[in-house]
Amino acid sequence: MTASPSNEPDRTTEQPGLTPEARRAVIVVLVGAVLAFLDATIVNVALDSLSSALHSSLQTIQWVVTAYLLAQAAVLPMTGWAARKVGPRRLYVASLLLFTLASVACGLVDSAWALIAARTVQGIGGGMMIPAGQIILVTAAGQQGLARVMGAVGIPMVLTPVFGPTVGGLLVDHAGWQWIFLINLPLGLAGLTLALRLLPADRRGEDPGPLDMTGLILVSLGMVGITFGLSEAGSDHGLGSVQVLGSFLAGLALTAGFVLRALRVRHPLLDVRLYRDRLFGSASFVTFVFGAATYGGMILMPLYYQVVRHEDASTTGLLLAPQGIGAAVAMGLSSRLFEKIGSLTCVIGAVVSVVASVPFVLIGADTSYWLLGLAMVVRGLGIGLSVMPAMTAAFQALDPGQISDATPQLNMAQRVGGSMGTAVFVVVLQRHLAGGTGPSDQAEAFGTTFWWVLGTAVLAVLPTLLMAAVERRRQQGTVSAKDSGQPAVDGVGTA
Repeated sequence: MTASPSNEPDRTTEQPGLTPEARRAVIVVLVGAVLAFLDATIVNVALDSLSSALHSSLQTIQWVVTAYLLAQAAVLPMTGWAARKVGPRRLYVASLLLFTLASVACGLVDSAWALIAARTVQGIGGGMMIPAGQIILVTAAGQQGLARVMGAVGIPMVLTPVFGPTVGGLLVDHAGWQWIFLINLPLGLAGLTLALRLLPADRRGEDPGPLDMTGLILVSLGMVGITFGLSEAGSDHGLGSVQVLGSFLAGLALTAGFVLRALRVRHPLLDVRLYRDRLFGSASFVTFVFGAATYGGMILMPLYYQVVRHEDASTTGLLLAPQGIGAAVAMGLSSRLFEKIGSLTCVIGAVVSVVASVPFVLIGADTSYWLLGLAMVVRGLGIGLSVMPAMTAAFQALDPGQISDATPQLNMAQRVGGSMGTAVFVVVLQRHLAGGTGPSDQAEAFGTTFWWVLGTAVLAVLPTLLMAAVERRRQQGTVSAKDSGQPAVDGVGTA
């Protein structure tokens, strides 16, 4: 595959601001992003309340979270085909409507299994909404504005895991568990109104061809198997249990079968040949590794504050705020920095993440909250300078017609990376917590687990260096071709 020279933005001049169409798209998609990401975390603090209110065991109630994640994993692969078939605007509106109606149903049910069913439908809506919104954004922004829109919508991605538990705890304590779902009704209606008023009608696109049902079954079951196996690894099962290992390996086998099929059929569900472009491939791997380092690492600090320091859910959420603040600041800076130095932004973010992870391996039972807060601000900066710039680099490596194929694949990489990091870190933490009863022993278990986070952060530096090197070589080839008056030959972007 060859990347067009026009895909490389000229970084020697000041980049223009966003167009009015792109600004409107950011406003609309921000609402959907907040809803989808918030709902993935807001329920976690309410599981005990749900268990009591619905007279069900925690083992059953846990499926309220798991069903949502599995539904998202199952529908992600088909969003590219659906966006081409009905248009990204229609898909986004339909997904947001489904998500909102399912949220209302979640707040009105009176049994655990009815709630699990409603959460499954909610996950379907949320799983399609994010990729559809990203397709709208990338199309509206174009290559020149891509970094800025991705930075804007990336803010909910890093803030909601931090503030979600706090919001959930406050709603459960003061309004009742139903409101962790019913709060989505006014937000969803506002999002639908904005989408219908601000987003332009879908342009007539190319026929995506027939839906590859065999491919859809293979990759959807594969994603579900991987996600389920990893989520169970963080519960009562270990990584080596039959339930976890069987689900995970079956998911990998099904996904591998999908890849082989996608390389052979005329109309694959997803174009996996995109990975032949080395810039897209390396950016996708960065997205995967940072998914593990970011979302896996995020689960440890709330547990530390609650297990070792005995803080409640609301206080824990406030103590996590510094990381969200750092990430939000970095998101604002990363878009302009990316426009100037490109993928080197990810390298800087990766190095900052490594440095910021060091204090956590030294964590103790009485470590100063101020020191932890400062370290979390720096860690947030590293996350903000890495996650969305990597996705931006991946999108910039492609032609506009390939965006609908790339978007679900990048989201899948991030989701699997996050699930894998979370599973591994929780299992390591559980093993080191076993037998430790005092705060010092518990703190030591967290410090040992953070060595794994540090190792993952170090691992993330390597693909960012590769991505920056590929981008630099590609730009040099483009400049040489411009000087000679000949078409640019992308020697690094082909397999």
